Amino acid sequence: MSDLGRVLRLDARRTALLVAVPVLTGLGTAAACLSLSPPVAYWDNTVVALVDAVRFLGPAAAGLAAWTAVRERPLDYLRDLTARSPATGVLFDLLLLSSAALVSYVVVTAVAVTVTLVHAHAGQPQPLGVLSGAGALVLHVVVGYLTGRVAPHRATAALVLAVTALWAALRIPGVSWWSLLPPAALPRIRLFTTLRPEVFAEQILWTTGLTTALILGYVMWATRRFLLVVPLAMALAATVSATLGLHDSGGATVAPARAEPVCRRWPLTVCVHPALRDALPPLMEAATPLAARLNGTPGAFTTVEQRPAWEPVTVVDGVAAVHLDEDLSPGYAARAVRQISVGLKDARSCTSAAGDTDGYRALVDAWLLGDEPPDIADTRTARRFASWTEQRRRGWLRLHFVQYRACALGPRDFRLPRTTEGRRHEVPRTRPA
Repeated sequence: MSDLGRVLRLDARRTALLVAVPVLTGLGTAAACLSLSPPVAYWDNTVVALVDAVRFLGPAAAGLAAWTAVRERPLDYLRDLTARSPATGVLFDLLLLSSAALVSYVVVTAVAVTVTLVHAHAGQPQPLGVLSGAGALVLHVVVGYLTGRVAPHRATAALVLAVTALWAALRIPGVSWWSLLPPAALPRIRLFTTLRPEVFAEQILWTTGLTTALILGYVMWATRRFLLVVPLAMALAATVSATLGLHDSGGATVAPARAEPVCRRWPLTVCVHPALRDALPPLMEAATPLAARLNGTPGAFTTVEQRPAWEPVTVVDGVAAVHLDEDLSPGYAARAVRQISVGLKDARSCTSAAGDTDGYRALVDAWLLGDEPPDIADTRTARRFASWTEQRRRGWLRLHFVQYRACALGPRDFRLPRTTEGRRHEVPRTRPA
């Protein structure tokens, strides 16, 4: 009984390994925060941040597990004094080390989720992604500890740390299926796309199968119970199946996703991705003057909609489609309005050799966008256009919009008939129905 008490006290003292929890938590939190983008709280990118954290946490946890195994290996003779299986102590150590690593992972996850909730979050949480990260972390612990048991040398912990860190660093996000093997290297997820849950399911199967196979293999080697070869083969088969599934995915981790936009409806209707709802007031303020100046022309619009990056910027049927900077960097609203101006062009005409070579369209663009007028060779026309009132410019644009769209403006287009140059020039108004 005294020997058994000594073993139990030895096992209990191993709770001191929990001091590693603050270290792992700090490392994982720092890695996750570097991947988070607070202005755009997208749940898919929260999962990517957690996966990135595991790429740092995993090697650290593996090195710690290997160091623990090497340090405790000389004390195995105490366990041999009891009737317990030789694998019992190993399984207890794995449980303790895995629990410590998972506690750190839970804290890091809570921090990432809190940061996402505090901001204008959008998208849907990905529980499978969180579980995939947890499985990869446990796998690192098992690999590190069992390596320390098999090769109990002082350099083992450093070697495990170096190898696992190299394994995590070699893969490049979005390049090949190889990068999807845990700990996965996932690219940043753009708006209007989402992570494919099938990838996370394959990763969970891969880590579960390989972790189980490693544990069963060690237990079979330590206890000589060869009946374990059947579950061992099943675990390896699951790992192979998951590997083939990740290979067949071709490295594709994202898929298009519909998002119900958030809108502001006065004086224009402006709709953006829900993650960018903070962009509504600046975008409305920037787009309203341009919409007013284009009123009554074929390029008039009453709605501004944010579209995915792979869709073109257009102005069709009163709807102006724009792209927005996902990080809402300074000047994003002005850049979006400038896209509308570009969308008004006839690309075929404006790319021809004769398209706006004298800068007349740029002169009109500067007025539409509220910019400083450019310097053009025809200073007389520039001074004439600058002397016109706002109403006269709007009336002129309605008459010459076809030339403006085709980048075919010339000096004659800026010479209004004498009857329209008087002070009583008015823009035609349509009667209300």
